[in-house]
Amino acid sequence: MRMERKKLVSVKSADRVLNLLELFGRKAKPLSHTEIALALAIPKSSLTQLLRNLLGRGYLRFTPGSNTYVLGPAIHALLRGRDGNVDLVAAARPILERLTAATHESSALSLYREDYVERVCGVDSPQALTYRMSVGTRFPLCSSSIGKAVLAALPEAERERYLSRVKLVPRNEAAVITLSKLRRQIARAIKEGVTYSHGEHMPGVSAIATALRRPDGYPVGALNVAIPSSRYAATLKALCVRELFAARSALEREIGANFTPVA
Repeated sequence: MRMERKKLVSVKSADRVLNLLELFGRKAKPLSHTEIALALAIPKSSLTQLLRNLLGRGYLRFTPGSNTYVLGPAIHALLRGRDGNVDLVAAARPILERLTAATHESSALSLYREDYVERVCGVDSPQALTYRMSVGTRFPLCSSSIGKAVLAALPEAERERYLSRVKLVPRNEAAVITLSKLRRQIARAIKEGVTYSHGEHMPGVSAIATALRRPDGYPVGALNVAIPSSRYAATLKALCVRELFAARSALEREIGANFTPVA
């Protein structure tokens, strides 16, 4: 038994493929050839062949502009195979890439997690001055564009339960400090389908968001664009709102009636 286990462990190429896939699972972001080689201590020549094979089989996808790799459709097909559901992160990434390409600003998908939202997929702006969309960052519902987008989309009873218990603790001078002001922002969001944040979560950063809904109308999260406040202007705002609505429609069509929330 010991001999058999030793032989299995010694299959270096198989170990490298598994290590590579696990790396992408941990990082949840695009990685370059150099980043992969450094993280896994694989010679670049050997890594090139591994990447070529995985690309050919669809387990990775290459983005020419940034020269980076992400998990490909074959991985997500394996995950969907059990029940036909759609992986939101896989579906969102190309849509976010188009959103950022159209606006030249960072964009992200965040999912609703009870009293907060969590960023699960992001695409950074190519501009030198930008806001990095780090995966795993959490935001209170009451003090972020994405959180307020979810609040506006919630059923009234659920939203009122949240508002009855929330304690508004301002992070900075720009934060919402009264429940009446938060209610006014929610009412505007219900009417317009979009929410705004100007330095509430991060000084110097403005954000615009719209809720992402299931076919039954319940919000699963929100899409947003983050803009350095020094670039925020009426023309850019109008462009971002238009492109956010297009991205939301595209992703809602993609997920359809079935989806797989990220755990």
